[in-house]
Amino acid sequence: MWLTTTLITAVLAATPGSAGLGDRLYPLLGNGGYDVRNYELTLFHARTDPKQTVSGTVTLTAVATQNLSRLDLDFSGDAVGGVSVEGRPAAFTRDGAELIVTPGRRLPAGHRFTLTVTGFTATPTVPVPASDEMMGFLTTPDGTVLAGQPTAAQELFPGNNHPRDKATWTIALTHPAGWTATASGVRTGTRTEGGYVTDTFREANPMATELVQVAVGDFAVRDRRPAGSTPIRDVVPRRLAGQLLPRLEQEREQLTWMEGKVGPYPFDTYGSLVVDAELGGGLETQTLSLYDTGLFTESDAMGVSQLMTHEVAHQWFGDSVSPWSWEDVWLNEGHAHYYELLHAEETGTFGVYGGLPDRAAYFAAIHRMSDQLRAENGPVGAPRDGDEFFHVFNPNVYQGGALVLYALEKKLGAARFNRLEREWVTQYRGRSASTRDFIALASRVAGQDLTRFLNDWLYGETTPPLPAGPTKAGIGGERPLGGEISRR
Repeated sequence: MWLTTTLITAVLAATPGSAGLGDRLYPLLGNGGYDVRNYELTLFHARTDPKQTVSGTVTLTAVATQNLSRLDLDFSGDAVGGVSVEGRPAAFTRDGAELIVTPGRRLPAGHRFTLTVTGFTATPTVPVPASDEMMGFLTTPDGTVLAGQPTAAQELFPGNNHPRDKATWTIALTHPAGWTATASGVRTGTRTEGGYVTDTFREANPMATELVQVAVGDFAVRDRRPAGSTPIRDVVPRRLAGQLLPRLEQEREQLTWMEGKVGPYPFDTYGSLVVDAELGGGLETQTLSLYDTGLFTESDAMGVSQLMTHEVAHQWFGDSVSPWSWEDVWLNEGHAHYYELLHAEETGTFGVYGGLPDRAAYFAAIHRMSDQLRAENGPVGAPRDGDEFFHVFNPNVYQGGALVLYALEKKLGAARFNRLEREWVTQYRGRSASTRDFIALASRVAGQDLTRFLNDWLYGETTPPLPAGPTKAGIGGERPLGGEISRR
């Protein structure tokens, strides 16, 4: 057989893809050597038992970014049945959370290929509040859900588990008749056979693994009238539907309000998923924000409203525009907290924030404690480490991140700041972007180099003084020092 010199060189030079993308906070998260374009994920729930082990198959369609002799996936579930690459059996081993795959044929750079993992299994765990174990593939009294941020999606399925590698998704969930299945994206079909129902969902917008939602159990699904052009669906335990569904109606106003601030909603559907578990707050799983029931049984209606606004804001900031690395998490949390605060100010509910009258008073208070926040948690743009969940999702990426944006608004004025925000979510829609990208765009919109200004605010050991510029409201964020899944 005749081979071109290029192909011979590619085969000889093939090397293993890296077991991680080099993220400072999570060095082994994600994998090098390939770019996933699409996932086809199927999961099977054999019984109506929220604690059962589930099984599944996942097929990745990917493009090799180097000449690959071997590649890794992230997976910390129970077991793997088999692996194939382009339909041919592939050798595999496991090393911690790494699933190491050796194809029968090496993959040249630029080559589009499929990789299928069959017969993987995963067992849900009970969430443990205020710990790393509150995230993951979780069991609740009514069924299973996924809280994948930042690393825990790999507890359920194999994948390239870093927000830098986003892809489209088809998710098929098979379960006994009588249960309900819901996932990120739009339902595309339902099929019943032999006492089982298979519900299929398609997320045609790029989605990071950490943002995937799959909920299967005794849930009620309520389809509401659209907010603008966006269909709304809410999912709650069936036994609590009468109590919870009325509390979720407010998301329609919040979604419309956010569109007025930053432009069209970036996805095809939105809604809320409430589960009876102690998660400590909310999580921005794509198109279907996750909350725990405790939030809606408390009397703090204003606080719940602002938390829900925070999660709605995340659909633009964190979901549509995802972080390039986990050091960029302030772009998620600072923005969501900022919009939450503005919503409270504009709707006359700002008293939820310690009785402070408005954003100016709030940010003045945060500014006074900002040096302490930096000393305890690291600068806004550089959390100290990823050893524990709360080291990354610390108060300074929320309050401090929103303070950075407030300082930028004061420097630019509301009109230019609003323009920057709209351009950010438009230019990077469906992509991952870094703090460096944000600084570059802010400088272009401002017509001046803001590198030093923003570097001081994001990376300085001490907090700069607030600019004396205009402070007219233009945009807003979450609860002070807490709120979402234990921290939002």
